[in-house]
Amino acid sequence: MTNSKYEFIQGNIACAKGAAYAGCNFFGGYPITPSTEIAEFMAEYLPQNGGKFIQMEDEIASIGSIIGASLTGAKAMTSTSGPGFSLMQELIGYACIAEVPVVIVNVMRGGPSTGLPTSPAQSDLLQAKWGTHGDHPTIALIPNSVEEMFTETVRAFNLAEYFRTPVIILGDEIIGHMRERIRIPEPGELEIINRTIPNNDGVCPLPYASDKHRAACLPNFGKSRFHVTGLNHDDSGFPTMDPETVANENERIISKVYKQRNLIDKFETVQCEDAKVLLLAVGSAARAAEEAVIALREKGVKAGLFRPVTLWPFPKEEFSKYALNADFIVVPEMNLGQLKNVAERFTKRTKIIPVNLVNGEPLGPESILSAISHLNI
Repeated sequence: MTNSKYEFIQGNIACAKGAAYAGCNFFGGYPITPSTEIAEFMAEYLPQNGGKFIQMEDEIASIGSIIGASLTGAKAMTSTSGPGFSLMQELIGYACIAEVPVVIVNVMRGGPSTGLPTSPAQSDLLQAKWGTHGDHPTIALIPNSVEEMFTETVRAFNLAEYFRTPVIILGDEIIGHMRERIRIPEPGELEIINRTIPNNDGVCPLPYASDKHRAACLPNFGKSRFHVTGLNHDDSGFPTMDPETVANENERIISKVYKQRNLIDKFETVQCEDAKVLLLAVGSAARAAEEAVIALREKGVKAGLFRPVTLWPFPKEEFSKYALNADFIVVPEMNLGQLKNVAERFTKRTKIIPVNLVNGEPLGPESILSAISHLNI
């Protein structure tokens, strides 16, 4: 880390520096555009600072390595993009049910399949929520600036450690590769949360028994013996088919997240209080949306922007409050309507206007203004 408080850096590097700030000491990954700079930074930083970096043979092995490292007590991260994120889904589910804290950075690009490897898109919004099978908790953060690539990476580690669950960071190619001047916080300036560990004797007899407020202690492999499995299990970690125990476990791994939304939810509002045209946008599309709001306000249109920073769980109550008062909801996104589908779940009376771009070009404010120019506003 540099001694300077200010740096002019790329979003991917800000993400890597945020991981270092949070205490990440293990990175397992496989190079893939447009996230490769994160791995490159960690490959140089970690060996020089007491950590471990390993380039795996593919993305399946990458997430397997960080799950294993986390179980030994490491703060572990990987980074990838769309095709690699697809390959990781089975083991993301494993980390959910085994309650292993890991951070997964997905710098999104066009798809499906190889798609547009070097072009921007927001193609994985729904995959982050529903990519792995079964009922499982999902925490996904979506920065819209280089500074947020740093701060949201720190927050991702804090949430992963606190809740003992995977946390996903959804960047996109624009945010990952753009450069901005940001201030690097001093050590200790941002809160750093570490997992609950066993007492001095290293014993944690029930590593899957959590109270209402925090996940159970997580022993370190090599210092304590405990069982880890992808099967449904009891509080000790051993597989079970007892119906009541299985139901309780499935409900618990979700409720530990969704009953503490106050620790997870984060969003930004721009002139939403009186907005009759409400824009819903995330990531780099939200930057264009904010410019569109400014332009509309200059024309006398009561426009506002609701920007989720925590995409999952979606801040539905806060969004619905503003959506209820709006005549139109405009959803600009670099896909064919993934965020629009979310908006439709929480709005019943407001007309939703999609603004979709999937040609590999950045979505600009002019596209948004053009899409709503015909509206009677």
